[in-house]
Amino acid sequence: MKNSKPKVTIIGAGNVGSTFAFALMIRGIAREIVIVDRNAEKAKGECMDLNHGMSFTHPTEVYSAGYEGCKESDIVVITAGAKQKPGQTRIDLVRTNADIFKEIIPEVLKYAKDVIIIVVTNPVDILAYVTMKISGLPSNKVIGSGTVLDTSRFRYLISQHCEVDPRNVHAYIIGEHGDTELPVWSNASIGGMQINKYCPTCKNFSHCKREKELGKLFEEVKNAAYKIIETKGATYYAIALALVRIVETILRDENSVLPVSTLIEDYYDVDDVYLSLPSKVNKNGVEQFLRIELSENERELFRRSADSLKDIIKGIKL
Repeated sequence: MKNSKPKVTIIGAGNVGSTFAFALMIRGIAREIVIVDRNAEKAKGECMDLNHGMSFTHPTEVYSAGYEGCKESDIVVITAGAKQKPGQTRIDLVRTNADIFKEIIPEVLKYAKDVIIIVVTNPVDILAYVTMKISGLPSNKVIGSGTVLDTSRFRYLISQHCEVDPRNVHAYIIGEHGDTELPVWSNASIGGMQINKYCPTCKNFSHCKREKELGKLFEEVKNAAYKIIETKGATYYAIALALVRIVETILRDENSVLPVSTLIEDYYDVDDVYLSLPSKVNKNGVEQFLRIELSENERELFRRSADSLKDIIKGIKL
């Protein structure tokens, strides 16, 4: 890290940005948190509210600023952009948010040339790719939040179905953070047992239609954001926790494996696109993505996910 006191700057003081700042402050892994928003009063108000709870948390300096607040940041997290509305897909946001990023990224780099950027705004995979191209930063330093949240949803729902602690479920959602994402059932396990071998040990096995139930479970994962947006307008608690986990493994140089969105090269015929795969993350960003073995069907779905995003990227002027 550049500083003995790790610094994280958050671009965007909306639901996701402010909730992330709250979760990050409680976790105590950053000693300096800056919130930047075009609505300076909103950013100032969020910081005041956070600071009034400082006596209950770890010592942290929290304040609002313009883009100059990015100076000497270890990590800049971008949550700003048009938000997803009910009935709208993440891809529907691409042109609007790509234009917003063309304004944000140069401003960030005026003050923070050697920084790790985490992109959260949707469509996250496309915007992470756009960020890499605009910034000129090496791909390991531009990270999309990817399917870290989707994977958490996946593990939670498997744990509920199988009646086990979600921390003992090891399974990943990969590909796009969106409609073409896919579950890696071929590598899913519970307590060290592949899921297809664990199922016969489950007390519900005799009346569980396994393939149908697991298919419904994945559909619930894929459509979770749409349902939450319909009911409360936005998702922000779980993604805030997912972001804290990503930031934590960077600041603490943990070498943790997380399914972040990163530049994919030479993997099952997929090249030059940001998608999520389990990746080793440390103080340098993404050290490498893991070339996990996929079933033939999973390979085909992964390629389709890549192709769908690359078709959209072609229409963006970079």
